[in-house]
Amino acid sequence: MKPRVLFLCTGNSCRSQMAEGFARALRGGSIEPRSAGLEARGLDPRAVRVMREAGVDIAAQRSKTVDEVLGERFDWVVTVCGHAHETCPVFPGGARVLHRGFDDPPRLAGGARSEEEALAHYRRVRDEIRVFIESLPEGLA
Repeated sequence: MKPRVLFLCTGNSCRSQMAEGFARALRGGSIEPRSAGLEARGLDPRAVRVMREAGVDIAAQRSKTVDEVLGERFDWVVTVCGHAHETCPVFPGGARVLHRGFDDPPRLAGGARSEEEALAHYRRVRDEIRVFIESLPEGLA
């Protein structure tokens, strides 16, 4: 049975969605990834765009709250932002929590002078998330 991993963020619109997408694409044979947020802010179109550039289509993923997945069993909960880490709920079954924070692309892009400048923030964080997913131990044992 593959370990079930939840990627948790504040809004489940960008970072946790990217992590779920990369985990499914790169590690789908060894883990079962999901994502959720403390809120559901909808899927960020720029996140979808930069993930597609990397060969991963997350357009069909759905933004959801942690309340929607609290009844599920997870072996690991990976918080990808500080706020989610500080307020992470306790999951039944003793899920282990791992924190790896990433910058928030929408916040960084807020001051961008062009769409290309905004996307550069998304691409950098996307690439950092990819490296993190690739570095996860096999089976998260």
